[in-house]
Amino acid sequence: MFVKICGITNEDDALIAVAMGADAVGFVFAPSPRQISPSKASDIAKRLPKETRTVGVFRNESKERVVRTIAESGLSCAQLHGHETSEECLWIAERVPMMIKGFAMGDTSTPNLRGYGTKYILLDAPAPGAGQVFDWSLAENAPRDFRVIMAGGLTPENVSVAIRKVQPWGVDVSTGVESAPGKKDPTLIKRFVDAARNSAQVMEEEAVAARGGEDEEMPYDWEVE
Repeated sequence: MFVKICGITNEDDALIAVAMGADAVGFVFAPSPRQISPSKASDIAKRLPKETRTVGVFRNESKERVVRTIAESGLSCAQLHGHETSEECLWIAERVPMMIKGFAMGDTSTPNLRGYGTKYILLDAPAPGAGQVFDWSLAENAPRDFRVIMAGGLTPENVSVAIRKVQPWGVDVSTGVESAPGKKDPTLIKRFVDAARNSAQVMEEEAVAARGGEDEEMPYDWEVE
């Protein structure tokens, strides 16, 4: 289970998130209470283990600036969380190490996820960063050939239920592990990571049991790609 702690604003929180088991940390470059400058994000990223994904989050930014910011700050991933067109996403995807395309879930169905040049898809509430939960049933039919990351109002208390219902590839949290906007709580991070990983492990064990105890497929390891 891939776990991303987003909305990082300081080095201590980034180091704590990694120490607690997070695979990735996110830096918000769009207007937000958790907005951080690319230079500060770069300074923090340099102090993290090389295997940690460092994600720059953009919203409706020009494609040239996205690519330039990722390159100059030394981050390993761009997350596009606005109304970027498929053409813009394709252009960016060809020029950054990894790209996540975020979609705000509406009231009816999963949006069209194809044609954006990436298999990493993040499904969020209509108001990203507000700590709101969307109707998880809308994500249940997301194509399984994508690496679906769930976000939107996740907490240590509800992440296990969300994982069991949607069976995503990963989860993303910001507000749900904070003591104040932009300030992470180490205890909440630890509880969130443990709950997510334990839930994924239980589901894998159940799948193995359903196959008669033959563990033919190991859980997907994002680090080998």
